Amino acid sequence: MKLTALLVCVFGVTTGEFVVAGILPAVAGELGVSIPAAGLLVTAYALGMIVGGPLLTAITAGRRRKPLVLALLAVAVTGNLLSAAAPNYGVLFAARIATSFVTATFFANAIVIATTSAPPEKQASTVAKVAFGMNLAMILGAPLGTWIGTAFGWRTTFAAITACCAIGLVLVARYIPSDQPGVRTSALGEFTVFRDRQLLRAITITAVANVGLLMVFTYLAPLLTGPGKFSATAVAPMLLVYGVGATIGNLVGGRLADRALRASQLAALTFLAVLLVALWLSPSPILTALLVFAIGAVGFSVIPGMQARVLTTAAAAPTLAIAVNASAYQLAAAFAGWIGGRVAAGPGLPAIYLVAAATTIAGAVLTAAGDGPRARPAAPTRPAAPSR
Repeated sequence: MKLTALLVCVFGVTTGEFVVAGILPAVAGELGVSIPAAGLLVTAYALGMIVGGPLLTAITAGRRRKPLVLALLAVAVTGNLLSAAAPNYGVLFAARIATSFVTATFFANAIVIATTSAPPEKQASTVAKVAFGMNLAMILGAPLGTWIGTAFGWRTTFAAITACCAIGLVLVARYIPSDQPGVRTSALGEFTVFRDRQLLRAITITAVANVGLLMVFTYLAPLLTGPGKFSATAVAPMLLVYGVGATIGNLVGGRLADRALRASQLAALTFLAVLLVALWLSPSPILTALLVFAIGAVGFSVIPGMQARVLTTAAAAPTLAIAVNASAYQLAAAFAGWIGGRVAAGPGLPAIYLVAAATTIAGAVLTAAGDGPRARPAAPTRPAAPSR
């Protein structure tokens, strides 16, 4: 039940991160703001994780795990509840930032709790079970939340997420053992690991290479209902298609990275750029649906390799390095929301595909130029999402 409790929490928190992309038009319409302004909600969440992840993790180092996780979940419950009841855009914006600030620290502690009692040979599989909540959030939570928002209003979506996080909080209180001490370390001492140029390059690749995919995901709903000519009710099924592709890509990408890390990443990023251009040219909804599946699969196939690059170059402080790498991913999400908004307000929504392809090629160039880690890649501790 310990893993189940954590999985429920991960599902709820991650759904809250992903679902805004699907209800973006509804939020913009009710609150009287533009689509680009509503897209900044994704940017706000990303910025909260960028700051909150490393900072809050450092501040809470050494705290007992269970009380800390319960407190973090309480903030998530409150933030999503405020999002559901937000009377205006400003309150919703603040609620999203408050929720995002605790997200990365929650995930880090959840993984530690999950692996505490697992034997060494089952550490990776235990982490994968917890991380499965993220995959469920993408293939089930985001589409379901979008459907709820379409049928009953976007506020109901946040209310459902609040209920899920509250259930997770109760399960954690009931089933997580109380003897979960934190590991006392020196945060300042761990920061010295960032003197390693290979680690900085690996984190830079994460930040640059993911901008394009995240840009398309952030504005997927208006892209589908606008130039894609899909109905509003089709957005949720299309997010499901995207999520299934991402889940498959994440699993396949991990195996490919084990065999040839840099080559597999370079090939995937190049192919992703081609697929994004193909989406821009797509003449039919059927082809668009197939391409949405493909970009989810190919885009997420690079995530395990990105984690492996960081893990193999940061042996002295892998936890902090992974936290900063997660912040780099969220930095990509922040820029994706901002750049996508500027493109939508200027050249128009379809041009997002071309700009996304260009930034993906930039990530491929960095991957090709970088000196990848020579050590065998370790198993990624957290398959990412368009969260972090």
